[in-house]
Amino acid sequence: MITIVGSLKGGSGKSTVTFNLAVWLAMAELDVMLVDADPQATLTDVADVRKEEGFSPRLEVRDRGALSEETLRSADEALIDVGTSDMDSMRLAMSLCDRVVVPVPPSQADIWSTQRYIQSVSEVERSTPIEMLGFINRGDTHHAVQETNEAAAALVSLPGIRFIKPRLSQRTVFRRSFSEGLAVFELESRGKAAREFLGLAAALYPHLVGDTH
Repeated sequence: MITIVGSLKGGSGKSTVTFNLAVWLAMAELDVMLVDADPQATLTDVADVRKEEGFSPRLEVRDRGALSEETLRSADEALIDVGTSDMDSMRLAMSLCDRVVVPVPPSQADIWSTQRYIQSVSEVERSTPIEMLGFINRGDTHHAVQETNEAAAALVSLPGIRFIKPRLSQRTVFRRSFSEGLAVFELESRGKAAREFLGLAAALYPHLVGDTH
């Protein structure tokens, strides 16, 4: 499956999500192709840190030159990190992918941005529609703050995108683990952030964790 993790706004956490998913899939002994088509190259940087530290499994990241049907389909799972600073790569990736996963921070501006992103994806010329999945990323951990729940309710109501209930909260460990080249569940395997991420991974890849009997 070819999955884009993307959004129109910077700061949505897409590189962190892509990296954690890649480590998780690699631990499931899948052949994972990572493509960093974002000129900021954050995904490439964290994979380099992971390699330098000698962490296993090692992740290899390809550049936008890997954006071809033949190359992407050669892996069990392909993950593409692409930003709006390279719209040509984004459009090419959209023409090839099976689905787009959208991390949505809990703000009205991000809901509006997601609406525009859905429109952009719908305008891509292709023979089959692209599945779009959205989830709340960097949600507030304080129960008295309603903005996260309000954003989730707004995301549920948007046409053209399917809401994924598991959410990731704004937790320092996501940034800390990323800077060290580790997935959040490697750094703190029993922490709240790890549980949140594993819930999201199970929702995105149910065939890997579901009962096959």
